Amino acid sequence: MLKKGLLLLAIALFASAGADAQKKRVMLDKVVAVVGSSSILYSEMTETAQRLTEQRREAGYTSDRDPLNEALEALLLQKLLYNQALIDSVQINTGEIAQRVESHVSAMVEQEGSITALEAKNHMPIFNLREMLRRRYEEQSYAAAMQNEITGKVTVTPGEVEHFYNSLDKDSLPTIAEQYVYAQITKFPKSMVDAKQRTRERLLEMRERIITGKTKFAVMARMYSVDGSAIRGGEMDPMELAGFVQPFADALAELKPGQVSEVVETEFGFHLIQLIDKKGNLYHCRHILLRPTYTTEELIEPMEMLDSIADLIRRDSITFEAAAAEFSDDAHSKMNGGIVSNHDLLERYQAFDAKLTATRFLKEDFGMGTGKSIEDYNAIRRLKVGEISPAFQSQDLVGNLLSKIVKLVEVIPPHPASLKDDYLRLENMAVADKQEKVFNKWLNKKIDAMYVYIDPEFRNGEFMNKHWVK
Repeated sequence: MLKKGLLLLAIALFASAGADAQKKRVMLDKVVAVVGSSSILYSEMTETAQRLTEQRREAGYTSDRDPLNEALEALLLQKLLYNQALIDSVQINTGEIAQRVESHVSAMVEQEGSITALEAKNHMPIFNLREMLRRRYEEQSYAAAMQNEITGKVTVTPGEVEHFYNSLDKDSLPTIAEQYVYAQITKFPKSMVDAKQRTRERLLEMRERIITGKTKFAVMARMYSVDGSAIRGGEMDPMELAGFVQPFADALAELKPGQVSEVVETEFGFHLIQLIDKKGNLYHCRHILLRPTYTTEELIEPMEMLDSIADLIRRDSITFEAAAAEFSDDAHSKMNGGIVSNHDLLERYQAFDAKLTATRFLKEDFGMGTGKSIEDYNAIRRLKVGEISPAFQSQDLVGNLLSKIVKLVEVIPPHPASLKDDYLRLENMAVADKQEKVFNKWLNKKIDAMYVYIDPEFRNGEFMNKHWVK
C-alpha cells in the first residue's frame, strides 16, 4: 500500500538521483516555483518528468497525470522537506553523500571513456559536476531525514491494527503473495581459524607499512578495504563511541590522533583503525576492513559434508531436525528443527520481541542485508514441499561465507490478509496508513506556513495536495 505522501518523496528522490548529468543552466532557464529559499527551474522539472516517465515505462506502468505536473509536485515536496530540515537542524550522513557522489562520477567517467570526454559532454569541469551532484544528493538526504523525523516514531497498538483491518473493505482486502517456510543446516568452513589468521597477518603487514611511512592509511583503505568507506580512504563520519560496534569502539577510545590500532575483530570482519581527530565526544576515524577468504578446497569441504548429511536424511537414516541440532552452525535455527526465522535480523538491530518473530517469507524478503540470501530463495523455489536442496554457498547477515542445505517446509499460497495469519504484515500496513495521515497533516500545516510560489503558468495542474496553490 503505497502512500501518497511517501510515494511522492520516493519519486522525487529517484528522479533526482538518476537524473542525467547534463545540467548546463542557461540564462533563460525559467524559475517555475519557489519553496522557502529554494527555487525549481524549468529544466529541473522537465528532467525529473523525463526520468519519471522512463521509470514507469520500464515498470510497465503509466499515469493519467501530466508528467510535468507530477514532477513539479514531487520537487515542491522535496524542497519543502529540505528547507524544514535546515530550520530544524536535522543531521545527515555527509560521508555517505560523498561516497554516492564519487560512485556516480566514476560511473559517468566509465560510460564516457575519460574525464575529458565527460567534461566536454557536460560543458563543465569535473569539480563543478561533483559539486552539483553533491548539492543534489545533500538535498535528497536532508529531505529523507526530515520525513523520517516526522514518521519514524509512528507506532500502532494491537487495537489500532484490528481497527485498521476492520475498516478495510472485505471484498478488496490486500492480497498476501506466496510465502515460504523453510529450514536449513549451515556450515562454516573448518578452516575458518586459519582463514582468520591469514586475514590478521595481512592487516599486520599493512599496519607495518603504514607505521613505517611506506604508504598512507587512506591509500591502503582504497586499495584493499571491503567496506563501503574504501572509496573515501576508509573515512567515517564523526560519531560518539556508542555509534560504533564493540570492540571497534573500545579500540578507538584508546587511540590518539594519528595512531593506528592493532588488528580488531568485530562481527563484520577484521579492522585497522586510525583516529583522525576527536572533538568533544565525537570520534573522527578511518578504517580498513577485511573478511576471511578461502581456497576452493576449503569451500568445497563443508559442501561435501552437507551433501552427505542430505543423503542420510533422504534415506531416513536421520531426520532433518536431528541433523540440524547435531551439525548446524546456525545458533538461531538449529534447536528449532532448522526452521529459519527473522531472529538474526531482530537481534542485529536490537529490536528483538517475541511478537515480531516471523517464519513466513515473501520473495522480496530475500536479499542483501536481510539475513535471507537470494541464494536461499533460488534453492527453495526449485523444491517441492518436503524436499531437500543440494548444498550451496551463501552468506550470513554480515557477509560471512558459509554453506547450507535447505528443506522446503511449507508454501502458503496467495490469500486475502487475515488477522490470524498475517498480523505482522497488517501491522506494517496499519503503520504506513497512520504515517501517511501524520505526514499529510504535518505537510498541510507546513505548506500553509512556508513561502510557496508557483508560476501562474503551472498552477492549473492536477496537484494531489491542494494546499500547494495559494
